[in-house]
Amino acid sequence: MEALARLAGLDRALAEHREDVIAAFSQASAHRGVMHAPEDPAAEPWPPMQAGTNL
Repeated sequence: MEALARLAGLDRALAEHREDVIAAFSQASAHRGVMHAPEDPAAEPWPPMQAGTNL
């Protein structure tokens, strides 16, 4: 957990709010099994938002 936090640039949060970082890590770990990676990581989950006159 500590190594991942440091890789994510959370050194200050780890030093000042260690309990919160640990709580966030355990919540993320618990939800990891529920989330599924997309088949095509480059694909957008929905059509992109576009501004224009065709509204």
